[in-house]
Amino acid sequence: MYAQFFGTFLLSHNVVTKDQLLSALGKKSSQHMKLGTLAIMKGYMTANEVDNVIISQTHNDCRFGDLAVREGYLTQEQVDELVKTQYPDFLLLGQTLVEEGYITNTQLETLIADYESENELTDLDYSNEKQDDLDRILANFFHSTDVAADEYNASYMRLLFNDLTRFIGDDFTPLCFNPCKEYPVNYCVSQTIHGDLSAKVYLDMPETTCISFASRYVNEEFTEFDEYVQASLEDFLNLHNGLYNVNISNTLGKELTLEAPEVVSDELIELSGSSYLLQVMYPFGVINFIFELKK
Repeated sequence: MYAQFFGTFLLSHNVVTKDQLLSALGKKSSQHMKLGTLAIMKGYMTANEVDNVIISQTHNDCRFGDLAVREGYLTQEQVDELVKTQYPDFLLLGQTLVEEGYITNTQLETLIADYESENELTDLDYSNEKQDDLDRILANFFHSTDVAADEYNASYMRLLFNDLTRFIGDDFTPLCFNPCKEYPVNYCVSQTIHGDLSAKVYLDMPETTCISFASRYVNEEFTEFDEYVQASLEDFLNLHNGLYNVNISNTLGKELTLEAPEVVSDELIELSGSSYLLQVMYPFGVINFIFELKK
C-alpha cells in the first residue's frame, strides 16, 4: 500500500498531475510480479494451488503468503524468499516517473525522504508492509476530516484498500477523503451496517467505469452496462462489508449486522450526520465511496 499512498502524497504536493500518475501506474503494473506467479515459476506451487489460495482470499482477510502457509502449500522460509524477489512497488512507481521524464532522480530522492518523514516511516522494508506504518499513513489520510482514526474506522479503510488491491487491482491512488453533505448520483449501490458502528456505505461511479470495475472484479470482459455489471458492484460491496464484520468480531468481539445491498434510485443523495466522500482513481476511472456515519 506504500505505492498507492505515495501517489496520493505526490498529488497533494503538486509534484505530478493525475494523468502523469495514471500513466506511470499503468506502466508500473505491467512490471509487477505477484507472489503466486513467483511461486509457480519457482516450482513451489502449482497453478491450481495458487487458484485455491486466491479463492480462499474471498473468505479470509489474509495476504496470499499467509494463506499459502496456512494451507500447507508453502513454508514461511519459501514465502520470505519469494517476498525478497518482488519489485518494491513504492520505488518502482518513483522509478517509472523518472523514466517517463515527470521527475528527476534528485527529486525522487528528496520525495522519498519527505514521504518517509511525513508518515514517520523508519527502517522501511518495502517488501513487508508494517502495520504501525500503515496505521500512521491512514491517520494522516484522516487528518483532513474530523473522523477519528479509531479501530472501527482504521480497520474499515485498511481492509477497503486491501480488497481493492486483491479484487480490482493495485494500480490505484486515493485522491481525497472529505466531508460531504450531498452527492449527485451516477450509478450507485448502498449497504447499511448496524451495531456499535452504525453506518451506510455507498459505492458510486459512472456506467462506463462500472463496466471496467466489474470486468476486473469477476475477471471477465464486459462490454455493456447490464444486470451482471450491476450485480458485481453489489457483490463487491457485500463481500467487503462482510469481511469487515468478521474482522470486527475477531479483533474487538463486537457483532455487526448487514442489510442487503440495494440500488440507489435518487438522483441526489442528501446526507445526514457525519458523512464523507472517498475518491479512488484507477486508470479506467474514479470510483466513489460515501460513508454516512449514524449516531
